[in-house]
Amino acid sequence: MKTALVFPGQGSQVVGMGKDLFENFAAAREVFQKTDEILGVNLSKIMFEGPSEELTKTENTQPALMAVSIALTTVLEKEFGKKIEDICSFVAGHSLGEYSALCAAKAISLEETAKLLQVRGREMAKCGEKSQGAMAAILGVEIEVAEAIASEAAQGDVCQVANDNSVGQVVISGSKAAIDRALEIAKAKGAKRAIALPVSGAFHCALMLDAQNQMKIALEKAEIKSPLIPVVANVTANLVTDPNEIRDLLTRQITGAVKWRETMLFMASQGVEEIIEIGSGKVLAGLVGRTCPNMKSRSIQNSEDLKAFVA
Repeated sequence: MKTALVFPGQGSQVVGMGKDLFENFAAAREVFQKTDEILGVNLSKIMFEGPSEELTKTENTQPALMAVSIALTTVLEKEFGKKIEDICSFVAGHSLGEYSALCAAKAISLEETAKLLQVRGREMAKCGEKSQGAMAAILGVEIEVAEAIASEAAQGDVCQVANDNSVGQVVISGSKAAIDRALEIAKAKGAKRAIALPVSGAFHCALMLDAQNQMKIALEKAEIKSPLIPVVANVTANLVTDPNEIRDLLTRQITGAVKWRETMLFMASQGVEEIIEIGSGKVLAGLVGRTCPNMKSRSIQNSEDLKAFVA
């Protein structure tokens, strides 16, 4: 059976994540300690004990979610002898999860990934503070309708699709005024629900341009290799293997839409029958059925899940 591993993005963080991995596996401890060392922050303490406000800061959330995902794949490899290339045919990650996917596929080292996500989180947080943007989930409409809602709501402001998550779940991003207009327009266009999201910035839209420029510089300096397993990129929902193209797509991803629904459809077209989400939460595993009803999904979050998967 063809399998793909997927890695969660922002919003999947929870205080306590990774703690049982740290307590049960030396390979996981090494990942968390190394990440703390690289960042010069006691990130694992924030992850395991909180407070929640500290963990939800973008500059902490991004490397923290990556560390949990990589701790899990490292335990699979080092303690259970399950190499990632033997487990799956493809990898992908949602937004910051794409960095976890590239790290798991050995295209970017843990050290490089942690540093990149620290820059990414910090610069996105700065843009969020400066632009005072907003995001909203539009439920129960097709992507074309969501695009029309965003376009009509813009009225000279920024308003665009940020995440095409699944059939009937699209997130839009932009200026506060435009998102407020979009919430009203969505009702008129037949959306089941339109909900403002509790976020610290308007991610994946043009308001993140300064962060994109900073990431371009950081990615140019980063050492990136060809991944061991094909990666499906957010921006194109297609395979990427060339290091320079990986740099380009990660740069474009900051202001571009996460094409997650198309990523699932692409994987289905390649014969993938099961999606395994690796990391905190099970948001991505939960989205699978909406777009690909015949595809199986499961999540691996902790030591119990690891043991069940290996068994």
